[in-house]
Amino acid sequence: MNVDLRGPSSPASSRLRSVLPKLSDSERRVALWVLDNVESSIRQSMSAIAQATDVSDTTVLRMCRTAGFEGFTDLKLALAQEPRESRGEAAAEPHAGDLQVAGRLFRAVAQAIHDTHGVLDEAIFAKALDLIAGARHILVGGVGGSGIVAQAFYQRCVRLGLRCDAPIDSQLQIMHSALTGPGDLVVAISYSGISSDPVLVLQEAKARGAATLCITGNSASPLARLADVVLVSVSHEQGSEPMAAQIAQITMVDALYSALVARNVERAQLTEERMVNAILPKSM
Repeated sequence: MNVDLRGPSSPASSRLRSVLPKLSDSERRVALWVLDNVESSIRQSMSAIAQATDVSDTTVLRMCRTAGFEGFTDLKLALAQEPRESRGEAAAEPHAGDLQVAGRLFRAVAQAIHDTHGVLDEAIFAKALDLIAGARHILVGGVGGSGIVAQAFYQRCVRLGLRCDAPIDSQLQIMHSALTGPGDLVVAISYSGISSDPVLVLQEAKARGAATLCITGNSASPLARLADVVLVSVSHEQGSEPMAAQIAQITMVDALYSALVARNVERAQLTEERMVNAILPKSM
């Protein structure tokens, strides 16, 4: 499934960060330079940006269009209209103290949540809610850091009274997916979108006629192409297990939970009361 991140309400910097995983190396170099030098990018010409990043003018233009802008001028105008605090420019701190290092992480988490919300499409979000609320049974899968997010998803489903399974073992996830069918929903969570096991989970689900949903940081990934609905999480971090991305994904899960509660407050309250009454004797 192709995901359109060009919504007019999406901040320009958020849109740039959201497409980083799908850009070529040269296009990504341009996007990162722009994100790190927003004020300069607003003042510079496309040729100057191309020279600064050692690419062609065409590469700069291609990056802009991949991010959903008509051209470089459109990108500059969008960046100029952003509040300064939304642009994410922060100077590097080569000799940072402990608190400054911690502060960097706090800023990265805040930026990831801000950007993830910035590219969230209302219609896609509503469709994800419909799939979850209407599913006969839900299977959730994820490995590594995404496995933590999958368990959070599972717990929210239980609190809503939804039938849900979330095996921790990746092979069990694939086996469970092979037993799904029409009316079921299979959810795969992977920041990279290229991990083999989540892809196999969705492949099995598609083959069995189940609906598919994924939460990923790469809207052009093999996982996203298999999903009926794609929810994109955005992070500017480097590394195989970006903590800010994981927190942004858990926030997405909580957003789904909150919206589902709001759709049927009475049922959610009744389910919560039944669970509290069940565990209350054990806490006394």
